[in-house]
Amino acid sequence: MNITATEFIFLRHGETDWNSKGLSQGRSEVPLNPRGLAQAHHAARLVADRGIRHIVASPLGRAQETARIVGEALGVTVGTETDLQEASFGAQEGHPIATWYDDWVSGGYTPAGGESFAALQERVVPAVNQALCGPHLTLIVAHGAMFRAIRAAMGLSALVRTENGVPLRCVPAAPWRLEPVG
Repeated sequence: MNITATEFIFLRHGETDWNSKGLSQGRSEVPLNPRGLAQAHHAARLVADRGIRHIVASPLGRAQETARIVGEALGVTVGTETDLQEASFGAQEGHPIATWYDDWVSGGYTPAGGESFAALQERVVPAVNQALCGPHLTLIVAHGAMFRAIRAAMGLSALVRTENGVPLRCVPAAPWRLEPVG
């Protein structure tokens, strides 16, 4: 499964307290902390003159809040796509990610009650492709593990952490290029 060869901008939601502590969030609703709110406002300034006319976000609160801040700054309505939500980490939600996360990405481990990396990829690639089918530059606001699945579909390493609140220009090439905006 591949990502549609269309340029877009990806923005991982702003930081939460769980992010700052290295805890896995998954589908848990953890709000943006003050740093995360500042990151969302800064990201809005970085993408202001890029021609974004379409914003699609995960339904989880931290992504919705980040997208709302950017959307208001750009004068663009935010759409929501359920399949862009973060992976379910089941029993690992709220626990440190360092001990199990790479095994999860490589397919060697799925947390009890959680979603496998392969299942995540099967869910998010079609959702991203659907978001990219319009005529305008799209901003996708979502999550770190979700973007790892997208990176893998782009032919890039999934074992790279995406920083909170840093917009990335995703340019189709062989391989795809990811460039910080700003």
